[in-house]
Amino acid sequence: MGPLIQNNMAAFFKSRHRWKRTSCFTILTRNLTAAQLGQKVAVLDYVEPSAKGTKWGLGGTCVNVGCIPKKLMHQAALLGTAVKDARKYGWKIKDPVSHDWETMAEAVQNHVRSLNWGHRVQLKDKKVKYLNLKGSLLDEHTVRGMTKSGKESFLTAKNIVIATGGRPKYPTDIPGAMEHGITSDDIFWLKEAPGKTLVVGASYVALECAGFLTGIGQDTKVMVRSIALRGFDQQMAGLVTDHMQAYGTRFAWGCVPQRVDKLPSGALQVTWADTRTGKEETDSFDSVLWAVGRAPEAKALGLDKVGVEVNRETGKIVVGADESTSVSNIYAFGDIGEGRPELTPTAVKAGRLLARRLAGQSTQLMDYDNVATTVFTPLEYSCVGLSEEEAVGRHGQDAIEVYHAFYKPLEFTVAERDASQCYIKVVCERGGEQRILGLHYTGPNAGEVMQGFSLALRCGATLSHLKETVGIHPTCAEELTKVSITKRSGLDATVTGC
Repeated sequence: MGPLIQNNMAAFFKSRHRWKRTSCFTILTRNLTAAQLGQKVAVLDYVEPSAKGTKWGLGGTCVNVGCIPKKLMHQAALLGTAVKDARKYGWKIKDPVSHDWETMAEAVQNHVRSLNWGHRVQLKDKKVKYLNLKGSLLDEHTVRGMTKSGKESFLTAKNIVIATGGRPKYPTDIPGAMEHGITSDDIFWLKEAPGKTLVVGASYVALECAGFLTGIGQDTKVMVRSIALRGFDQQMAGLVTDHMQAYGTRFAWGCVPQRVDKLPSGALQVTWADTRTGKEETDSFDSVLWAVGRAPEAKALGLDKVGVEVNRETGKIVVGADESTSVSNIYAFGDIGEGRPELTPTAVKAGRLLARRLAGQSTQLMDYDNVATTVFTPLEYSCVGLSEEEAVGRHGQDAIEVYHAFYKPLEFTVAERDASQCYIKVVCERGGEQRILGLHYTGPNAGEVMQGFSLALRCGATLSHLKETVGIHPTCAEELTKVSITKRSGLDATVTGC
């Protein structure tokens, strides 16, 4: 999930610790590099409650309403599948096996709160001043901080860094969408199970939420206007959604919601148009989760007052290779930056590198190429580098070679699980050393599999490097080292034997 940073600002102090004079504002990361470099640092952090009133603690989106709770609830769903597999492996498990949302939610939320506390402790240990204030710019060197009650504080700085991230969007043209719907800002903090749920959207956030809801026994439908996982390799996206449908998630393809009405029973009646048939349809749900994109947290920052350039279409801050903005002493990184990957690890890395540059310790810039990512759907999908579509677009169809394989994880055999969507794709240059342009994998533990291969890509790995690597047997990852069938050949790419 992401990528994803809340309304956070911080200050690097260079001179004596004076409340009125600081040298820079930046994001809180797991290790406060700026503080470690001898800078005096203050952090402004404020969470505007969601439309449903959900709020959370220090740590940003990833910790509170993103990567961390998402992965834990995904794990809860995987354990449900493991229970089913266990019977095939000889475990005597009595029916009925059921899942309790309250138990899971409380455990996940308690872990998140422990991380909130851990961040507070780290700030104090590193002598970082933490301010629970909503920050905005008065001029290029002055930040106003406002408390929940409206009390103001002012800080001045030589440099200012903005890393406020984004928040989920509600559709503004659909009656009842905000009044009756929830977003990823709310789902992880629900006290009761969402019940029969309509997930609107087909981003990774939408599919991940729909996947774990299905996995823990909630009746879930995904409404898709056009395509799933836009921006990802579309063959891989198809495998992900095919598996989800086989897994029990229902899909409404080519459908656009029209309105949401609350019935006297409390159920939510959703009306939508099926663009394929031209018909209008309705169904009732207990919850409607909107996952139709994210909006940058920039409107309340006062960027226009100081002349920070913003992309008018996206609302994001235009940044250079060094995270600089159109104002010489103001920087931005993470999701708020135009064209930046909406991934937490890239923001963390970019923030650390920026801190080192501002402290005069380095000139190294963030390299945003070949950053691996994983979609934590029931059948996980991980990738690094170019999609097949991107490779064709950049190099031409005749200049690339795609090696692929359908494989069956050993764990699936005894459990008699369908492995028809477990797939590997290696996109290479066709000529020369056949440099690898992209790697794609659907299967168990996708993130763990791809992390090491992403290092190889950054080091310029070629197909020969991959084939010369001795795989660890028996693992899914070793199948990447054995690919030999090209798409161009038309041969069956199904792996046989062990």
